[in-house]
Amino acid sequence: MPTLFQQIQAGKVWDFHGGIHPPSRKERTNQKPVALLDIPDRLYVPLRQHIGVAGKLLVKVGDRVLKGQALTQADNAMAVPVHAPTSGTVLAIELHTSTHPSSLAEPTLVLTPDGMDEWRPRKPLDPAVVDNYTLLERIQESGIAGMGGAGFPTHIKVNVKQPVDYLIINAVECEPYITADDMLMQERASDIIAGIEILVKLLSPKAVLIGIEDDKPIAAASLKAAIGQKDNYFVREVPTKYPSGGEKQLIQLLTNKEVPAGRRPLDIGIVMQNVGTAFAIAQAVLDDIPLIHRVVTVAGETLAQQQNVLALIGTPISDLLTACGFQAEQRQRIIVGGPMMGFAIADWSVPVVKTTNCILAPTEQELGAVSEEMDCIRCSACADACPASLLPQQLLWYSKAKDQDKLAEYNLSDCIECGACAYVCPSEIPLVHYYRVAKAEIRETQREALKAEQAKARFDARTERLEREKQERLERNQQLAAQRVAQQQASGQAAQSAAAVQQALERSQQLAAPALDKAQIIAERERKKAEALAYQQQKQQSAATESAPAQTEAATEDPRKAAIAAALARAKAKKLTQQEPETQPETAAEPTQVEAPAADADAKKAAVAAAIARAKAKKLTEQEPQAQPDSVAATAAEPAQVEAAASDIDAKKAAIAAAIARAKAKKLTEQEPQSQPDSVAAAAAEPAQVEAPASDVDAKKAAVAAAIARAKAKKLTQQEPEAQPETTAEPAQVEAAASDVDAKKAAIAAAIARAKAKKQQNSEPL
Repeated sequence: MPTLFQQIQAGKVWDFHGGIHPPSRKERTNQKPVALLDIPDRLYVPLRQHIGVAGKLLVKVGDRVLKGQALTQADNAMAVPVHAPTSGTVLAIELHTSTHPSSLAEPTLVLTPDGMDEWRPRKPLDPAVVDNYTLLERIQESGIAGMGGAGFPTHIKVNVKQPVDYLIINAVECEPYITADDMLMQERASDIIAGIEILVKLLSPKAVLIGIEDDKPIAAASLKAAIGQKDNYFVREVPTKYPSGGEKQLIQLLTNKEVPAGRRPLDIGIVMQNVGTAFAIAQAVLDDIPLIHRVVTVAGETLAQQQNVLALIGTPISDLLTACGFQAEQRQRIIVGGPMMGFAIADWSVPVVKTTNCILAPTEQELGAVSEEMDCIRCSACADACPASLLPQQLLWYSKAKDQDKLAEYNLSDCIECGACAYVCPSEIPLVHYYRVAKAEIRETQREALKAEQAKARFDARTERLEREKQERLERNQQLAAQRVAQQQASGQAAQSAAAVQQALERSQQLAAPALDKAQIIAERERKKAEALAYQQQKQQSAATESAPAQTEAATEDPRKAAIAAALARAKAKKLTQQEPETQPETAAEPTQVEAPAADADAKKAAVAAAIARAKAKKLTEQEPQAQPDSVAATAAEPAQVEAAASDIDAKKAAIAAAIARAKAKKLTEQEPQSQPDSVAAAAAEPAQVEAPASDVDAKKAAVAAAIARAKAKKLTQQEPEAQPETTAEPAQVEAAASDVDAKKAAIAAAIARAKAKKQQNSEPL
């Protein structure tokens, strides 16, 4: 059994399922040469004319461009640029009706030609010396896309890595009226073969198969002549049947292979290109002419001259119709494409684009008026005519029901929209239109699902990122906490270690020190006791020293406070004397000793104290002749208060009171003679202290001593000595301090003081 390649070499051609045989009506245009049109007044160049995305705009309004100059830049793999069809000025960049069944507006560049048709500099390439990358780059930069109707970017389709068995050139052109490829092959066969050779260099196929219908004998002969003696180039004439020009149908015709559902021809080792695309590749590489024009069939009985024209990309369709002598009818239809797969347009100013191969302007009788749709009669004529072996009736039902799952199950995506089913339908149902709408809805659903999936992926990625950051923060915080705990433990262990080392050192020192004997221990104990006693005495002395300056300072700052402090000191001394009387030495019982030193010293100290008290009281009275606080008056033992209270007493009354006090003191002395300690000698001016001799001293001697003390005190009072500080006992200082004190007032104050002292002594007997 011969292999497939052997069968192909032998010229065998296979068949495909279905298909129809509509009247071709090609003889009206395939007998005339391709006409050249004048440059129109306006060119409308859409920025996207292929499957993919538009390129980046390179010009702006007002710019002058040259013929062949790129207007956009391909910044994406699925983008191919568009070029200026002629030289001129960019008039506007605006939305314009697109050459599409939807007639939606799309961005379009409006060019005003200047009539000069001036080219940009061109740089042809030699395919034999340049590499494949350079060829692919030139193909993309020249803006070449599939010219058979789909418009897929050619540089992607021919840039394959897997091996290719067959390169098929589609020259069938099976749809009625269309003869653009037929005339191109008749006139430019050598250029087409040059383009095929460039494709062969890029793809390296085992064989090149050129499929052409058997109703194009002139074109087939031209191709065979251009091929010459090239190896593995085969021109195969296939039966005239629609749609033999379909990609999958032509593959089955030439190789007997079927492309699986949802797969591409490349998956079975086949690449297919249109004959017009091969011609554009040759011009781009060999002459550096981008895709700026193409052959378009202009046919229809409303035209005076039906023919093929070489139209510039962007030429309004109305200009092509006018050039061919168009005479519109009342209900005129203009169809872009063939009668089977074309679509009617409402705006005749839509431009020619890269995929435009035919413009039809038929009369109403020529193609028949659009009839009303009727119900399906289930005749199965559509299924018999479908070249893709689909079930058009079921696809219609599910399209109306918008059941996308069932449409996918019945392989709606494999429909090539050839229109064979609608052509044979007796109910005049426009099946292809339903399929197109369903496909558009499926694409929109898939697009929304893709967006939702991408959004979910972004949300999941964000959630994962936030969770990861949270875990990282938690781990970081835990590490920091562990480090702090370790540092604390380390510092605590270091402290414990240091303490343990210190204790060990102390123990070692104690062990190393010689043992102390009992005498040394006792001596150490006594030393510590002595240090403790010394510390206590020092503390008491410090307290006394602190209190003395405080009293002195208080007395200096405020006379009243000084007087109060002096009185309190004397009262405390007297109370101490009364509580702790000491027996005088035996020698103190002698009259001479009592009278001489005691009388002399006691009188002098008493005079000093009395003078100081009187001076402070006098000064206080002169500076602040106001009533003293109750708390000061309540202290009876304070001389300043006593003297202030008695400042207004009559001198006579004071003298009487003094006499009474002396009598009472004398009587008390006779009744309770007691010995006074040496410490009370400072209060010699007070009768209670002077009249307190030792228990064995005669009352007479005590009286004599008291009289002497009173006499000396009176003498000092009359001389008015100035008050001196309490710490001195010199008579001269006393006299100086009391120099400005009134003698009479001083006597009264002394008497009052003695009386109150006597009264206190009686109330608190020893």
